[in-house]
Order: sequence, then C-alpha cells, then structure tokens
Amino acid sequence: MSALTELPKGSLRRAGPPALIAAALLFGVLSVGYAWIVARHLRNDARKTSRLLGHVFAGLNDPRKGAAADALLALADEVRRLGIPIAVTDTAGRVTALDNAPFGANADEVTRRNWIAELDRIQPPLIQPGVGTIHYGALPAARAFAGLAVLQGAMFLCLVLLAAWAMRERVTAARDRLWVAMARESAHQLGTPLMSLTGWIDYLRENPDTPGSELIPHLESDAERLQRVAKRFERIGRPARREPVGLGTVAERVVAYFRPRLPTLAHSVTITLTSPGAGPVATGDPVLIEWALEVVVKNAVDALSGRGGRIEVEVESSDSVGRVSVRDDGPGVAPDMQRQLFEPGSSNKVSSSSNTAAAWRSGRGRRARARCLCLNSR
Repeated sequence: MSALTELPKGSLRRAGPPALIAAALLFGVLSVGYAWIVARHLRNDARKTSRLLGHVFAGLNDPRKGAAADALLALADEVRRLGIPIAVTDTAGRVTALDNAPFGANADEVTRRNWIAELDRIQPPLIQPGVGTIHYGALPAARAFAGLAVLQGAMFLCLVLLAAWAMRERVTAARDRLWVAMARESAHQLGTPLMSLTGWIDYLRENPDTPGSELIPHLESDAERLQRVAKRFERIGRPARREPVGLGTVAERVVAYFRPRLPTLAHSVTITLTSPGAGPVATGDPVLIEWALEVVVKNAVDALSGRGGRIEVEVESSDSVGRVSVRDDGPGVAPDMQRQLFEPGSSNKVSSSSNTAAAWRSGRGRRARARCLCLNSR
C-alpha cells in the first residue's frame, strides 16, 4: 500500500521542475506577447487619432456650405469603424441612436438601458443641455487588454505556486538527506567503540588467561564512549549551549581517545597533537564542538585506512581567533566533492591531504565563539 501511495508523489516530484520551467516560459511568452499587442495598439491608436483629427480640421478649413456637417458625419463613420460602443438619448431619456451595441435593433428597452448604464460606469456621459446625452464606452482593444492582464495574472499566480511548491520539495529533500546523514552518523559514532569492544573480545578468546583488571580501563573507556554518543544524540534538536570551552583540552581528549585505537602494524597511522595548553577559550557547546572535532579526525583516519600515514592536530590562537587544524597526508578531496562536502548527507571517505580548520573568533580577549568549518585541500 505504501508503494502505491509513494509512486504518484515521486512522479510529481520528477514532473515538478519541467512544469516550473514550462510555466516560466509560458509567462515569458505572455509577457512578450502582451508588450507586442500594447505596442501595436498604441501605433494603431496614434494612426486612428491622426485620421480623426484630419477629418475635423478638414471640415473646419473647407469653405463650402455644409462642409462642417459632412465632417461630423465622416467623424461619426470613423467612430463607428473603430468599434466604440455609443448611444444617444434625448432630454427625456429616450434612446435615439445606437452604434456598436452587443444586441440587435429589436432589443427591449430594459436591455438598452442596462447597457447604457454599463457605458456610464466605464466613461462619464457627455451632457448637452436642451439636446440630449451621449453615452460611450471603451475601445474593444481595452477589453482585450483586460483579458490579457487577467490571463497574465493567473499565469503569474501559477508560477508563484509552482515556485512555492518547488521550495517546499527542496526543503523536504534536504530534510530527507539530513535524516540519512543522521542515520549514517549514528552508525559512524557507534562504530568505533563497538569495533573496540569486538577487538577486546577477540583478544580474550586468544588469551583466555588475561586478568580482567588489565581490560577494565579499556572497557570502561568504550562504555563511557557509548554513553557520550547517546548523550550527543539526545542533544539533537535542542538549543546549543553557550559555555566556555577550552579548545586545547577538547583536542587533547579527542587525540587521547583515538591514539590507542589506531593501526600500528600493517599500514600504521600516527597522530600528534600540538597545543599551547588548555586554551584558547571559545564560547559554544562543548559536546557539539568535541563531536565536530571527532568527526574530522575520524574522517582523516578513514582516509588513511589501508595505506597508513600521519595525522596532525594543531591548536593555535592569534588575538581573538582560535583555530583547530586537522591535517593528514591522504589522497585529498576531489574538486567536484568540495562544493557539497558540508551539505547534509554528503560523504567522502577518501579524505584529505587537507587542512580542515574550525575557527572561533570574538571581539575581545581570548574568549571566542564557534564560527566556521573550512577545508583546505592541497
């Protein structure tokens, strides 16, 4: 049942980007078409206005008797050809003339008056005292423009909705990648102490006479490690603490944990620490800072697996900047992987020849706050 319900959702996700691109292209075509229609209308409107004015001035400059009346008739014919809806009523309100009406000559009086009222809502009528009133509406092109504007607005709304849907899908995909990353990180964190416990079990099988007192410190260390991992995952989703953290102390604790667990026979790996002491002091969450440093060191160990090498952890401070650098002489990070290295769910076991530094900086003294994590691959 779940497979049947997931299929349309996956199909919808795959169809989302093409639909968004198609909507954007259609919106662009409508915008260009709308601009072209407006430009053509303005050009035609200027030509028709010039023709109307030509009729008026021709009638005014014609000395013949009745030329003014002929000019008015020609002007009326031009207005009729333009498609402008027009109605003339006398002083009593009776309709005496109609042009470009949406109904025939046999329409009833109510239909005519409703249409005239609609014209008056579009344009104020021209009242001639003692003669009558001229009612007129907008050009047909104006109604076409209104329809195009509505269509363009509808397309813009669809584009906005598709963009919002795409953003939501992107957030959902990022959340899914985050869950995958957390599952991978949980296995990553639990792998080291479990592997150590498995090693001690194999050692006891091979050396059954080994006193238990020799193994207690190591087993306690692994048990403490498992408890620390459990506490770390309890912190997920909670606000980070703001406490003074000695970066030198954190680095020393991490190096001390990894040093006895590194391979020493075939493909040996060595780890060294250079630190001025317990400092510098950063303001942050000690659990999360130690976790981040452990992940970086663990990645360096994984990069040297099967080939051996050297890992250097260095803690340094300069003014208000504290820096923890982890270097290894592994094969390095591929250029195409560097851009997505810090995204949720990304993984790159072939790490380094790198300098991955967590830098903390603040405005005063030796106290800093957690700032950034960066990669320097050579």
